[in-house]
Amino acid sequence: MHTIFSAGIRHVIILYRKRELLMVIQYKCPSCGADLTFDTTSKKLHCASCGSYYSIDSMPPPDIPLGESDDAPKVNPFGPQDIYEEASFDYKQKSEWQHKDFSSSKVSEYHCKNCGAVVITDKDTIATSCSFCGAAVVLSDRIEGQLEPSRIIPFKINRDQATKAFQKWCKKGLLTPTEFKHADRVKNITGIYIPFWLYDLNGIGDIDATCTKVRTYTRGDYIYTETQYYHVYRKVNLNYSNVPADASEKMNDNLMDRLEPYQNHDLITFEMPYLAGYLAEKYNFNADQIFPRARDKVGGFVDNYLRNTIHGYHSVITNRKDISIYKKNAYYTLLPVWMVCYDYKDSEHIFAMNGQTGKIVGKPPLSVPKMFAWFALIASLSFLIIKLLVVLNGGPWL
Repeated sequence: MHTIFSAGIRHVIILYRKRELLMVIQYKCPSCGADLTFDTTSKKLHCASCGSYYSIDSMPPPDIPLGESDDAPKVNPFGPQDIYEEASFDYKQKSEWQHKDFSSSKVSEYHCKNCGAVVITDKDTIATSCSFCGAAVVLSDRIEGQLEPSRIIPFKINRDQATKAFQKWCKKGLLTPTEFKHADRVKNITGIYIPFWLYDLNGIGDIDATCTKVRTYTRGDYIYTETQYYHVYRKVNLNYSNVPADASEKMNDNLMDRLEPYQNHDLITFEMPYLAGYLAEKYNFNADQIFPRARDKVGGFVDNYLRNTIHGYHSVITNRKDISIYKKNAYYTLLPVWMVCYDYKDSEHIFAMNGQTGKIVGKPPLSVPKMFAWFALIASLSFLIIKLLVVLNGGPWL
């Protein structure tokens, strides 16, 4: 085992597992030696012990020793190529760009250098915290080479802000139980960076249609209807940037889709210090495997845009329509999400919050008495309105 110290950072290299280079990074305060975590307000690393702040740029990069292990995994830098072939997207040395498990089992052991405890993680975790002392831990061997994200949107909402926003959101539900609105049963709220692929896509579509314009006029004692037929052709070439699709097998795709949109102006180059104090996971699916989801998203937009180019006619009959979506670039990106676990009547309810915009999604429980009350109220109002219309038209009240 090798321990490397430098200003503001501690690197721990553990070389005791075959075919695996386990490296733990813990960011330390140069002033007092306490743990540093990323602060959402200042966008810097913050020491809760002495109150110091340090910029991300001031943190030295992890110094990984070379040649320590003959069977350490060999990886190449992530470098997507701009290719315009439909349904194919190659990367440099494609044979090595498949999803890799750096562990032969489902879990791995790391050692916390704060307290010496064993930190056990599953194969997808890239940032976590020590269960004993709470120290933030980044597992850098899982974000190297092809597994290193190219971009990240840092958290803009901290834990306190997320908790207050969730409590406020709970109180807005008209049909949620009164006990649920108190929001005092939050079992856990966890900040986690979810792996996404962001795609730059090119959409090309063309449509061939038969359209009509109808004119009705009177001449003498006759009413004439004149129908003119038009052959209409339209073609569009559209570009879309940063189309997201989550790449985690643990996350519900529909839940992640509903967290959109993310504001792309906060996208920055990935740096490890942004993970300090949060959980993070690596992707389970590569860019080729996730592409159909992004293609389907954009395909609907191209279809609507194409249809809206034909206007001013009374009827439109589509004879032929072709839409093709091409991949230009794909970027492995980490996006911030607060996961909220809420206990209510012996069952857990899971909610997700966009860690950048604060948007909350999830399905809260419904109150049966409130549902019946609302139904009765709506039925009563509908009955009164109908009876009032009957009376106004000369009918009896009873």
